[in-house]
Amino acid sequence: MSSPAEGSRRSRLLWVSILYFAEGLPYGLFADVIPVQWREQGVPLARIGALSLLGLAWTLKFLWAPAIDHVRRHRRWMAAADIAMAVIALFFAWHTSFDTAAWFAVGGFTLLSATNDIAIDGYTIDLLPKDEMGIANGLRIGFYRVGLLAAGFVLTLSSFISWRGAYLIAAGLLVVNAIACLNAPQEPAVAGGSALGFQGELRALARNPAAVGLVLLLVLAALKLGADGLHLPLPPALVWALLGIGLLALLLGRRRGGRAELAELRRGPMFGALMEMLSRPGMSVVLLFILTYKLAESALGFMVKPFWVDAGFSAAEIGLVSVNIGIALSIAGGLVGGWATDRLGLFRALWMLGFVQALPNLVYYAAAALFMPHAAGSPITDSERVVVYLASATESFASGVGTSAFLAFLMAIVNKRRSAAEFALLSSVFAFSRSLAGFASGIGAARLGYAHYFLLTFLLAFPAYLFLPWVKQMLLRVERFETAD
Repeated sequence: MSSPAEGSRRSRLLWVSILYFAEGLPYGLFADVIPVQWREQGVPLARIGALSLLGLAWTLKFLWAPAIDHVRRHRRWMAAADIAMAVIALFFAWHTSFDTAAWFAVGGFTLLSATNDIAIDGYTIDLLPKDEMGIANGLRIGFYRVGLLAAGFVLTLSSFISWRGAYLIAAGLLVVNAIACLNAPQEPAVAGGSALGFQGELRALARNPAAVGLVLLLVLAALKLGADGLHLPLPPALVWALLGIGLLALLLGRRRGGRAELAELRRGPMFGALMEMLSRPGMSVVLLFILTYKLAESALGFMVKPFWVDAGFSAAEIGLVSVNIGIALSIAGGLVGGWATDRLGLFRALWMLGFVQALPNLVYYAAAALFMPHAAGSPITDSERVVVYLASATESFASGVGTSAFLAFLMAIVNKRRSAAEFALLSSVFAFSRSLAGFASGIGAARLGYAHYFLLTFLLAFPAYLFLPWVKQMLLRVERFETAD
């Protein structure tokens, strides 16, 4: 017979599973269902590709996350977003034209889905004690992917019950998600809102050059993430202007002081989360850790599929092994990583599982050294196939292992009073590093060849270890704060 504490733990983990299914489903509908339907209707590929513009909502969600922290009531945000997305799904059940209304509908859907993500992340951070964040993030990884698979099931149904029927099913699932969110446990009471109004925040911002510099650098990061999502270059003059003015403002701010205004800004509704987070001792170094912790995985991941193609594998085989089986293995890796994180503790899990997530890079190095160069049309031997399959399996499993510890770390260091905004900001820092890694990966693989490039990506796992002393101090400060509280 389980104890009340164990029953409460199981309840929390059950709700984490339900909520991250509810987070994965809308993204799957956007990424898998809508493009297929539009292509079947004869929409040109260029226009379908332009949907990535609307998908920027997930990249830039940190811009309106402070509003959710200000209002809180996460369960209502989730339910309202799900109901609104269900209405849009009903719209697509009867609206089959690719017109302005359809564009606005998809744009609204992505904004609502990203808002739902913010609320779910904030709610989960408020709900979980630190010693459950590892296994909770393992379940998060798994059930988010189950949500994606559910969207794939909706897509499959469209062949049997028509697109209208498929969207009706999607709307029904979204309504069920909304009902579930409203029935989730009451989140713990956490002081929310802001003691400083928006106008007061702007006045305090104008008096603090350093804060202006930080905001300009945040704007630059947002523009960079958006441009990467659209595969468009930013004008160099704009980049250098924002970077130069931002750094100059930071330098002037340090010389002029302005600590009183900075303390005031930490209570602001828009930039308060950013100012408060950056004012913590050692946070700048911790941000470097976040930028580099999964650099090896990101640098490898963008070149895996091209390697499979150049090695002579068919699209069907790539889909079966690297995608479908890979999803199952990443779910298993997430659960194992979550279990290990809770058993080892966050700090030990970060450095130990960080090494595990770099091992696939070595396996892919061995596969590339065995395979390349591969003559076009030449058969793939059984031994070659086994090595590449092993590399794919290792990559999928290890990615889940490392991600559980990494997400648990991000959740652990945020201030629960501003959990949604801070987690969104930290997630965007990680997304920024992933974009940079993807940009550089093609150049590196082309110049070095797959084998040497994969070996180089393994070495990229270790710069993050230089920042571990600051990470440990950050975790200790969080622990002391929670104990005192």
